[in-house]
Amino acid sequence: MRSRIDLPDLAFGLFLIALGATALIATADLSIGRAGDMGPGYVPRWLALAIALFGVALAVRAVLARRVALPAVELRPLLLISAALGLFALLLPTAGLAIASVATIVCAGFAASDTRPVENILFAVAMTAFAIVLFVVALGMPVAIWPW
Repeated sequence: MRSRIDLPDLAFGLFLIALGATALIATADLSIGRAGDMGPGYVPRWLALAIALFGVALAVRAVLARRVALPAVELRPLLLISAALGLFALLLPTAGLAIASVATIVCAGFAASDTRPVENILFAVAMTAFAIVLFVVALGMPVAIWPW
């Protein structure tokens, strides 16, 4: 008898269940309070519960769905997204938010095989401008924009 399980959805459903359970465990010491008088654990615990319930629903749907195999792992996206995260972590303290953001977005953008370089760079510049306005100007976070 062939399996009827949608493996990608089942894997993601189990991941969401694990993520929700981890968050519930991590926030177990926080007081919850009630809707009228929320404690510091109220929102995190409800969000964790919602994530876990979405995971359960996705896993149940995956078991009842038609069979779908897990796709093959592609190295290009895996390596470029990982490199982009490392690049941001290395560049932010020394090069500032502008250079770190542009470099990260351009690197991550090339994870897709159909990326157009000009569009990727324009998107990186636009998102970097948005990040600077949001985090430095609007929220007043003490993040250096440039290395100087």
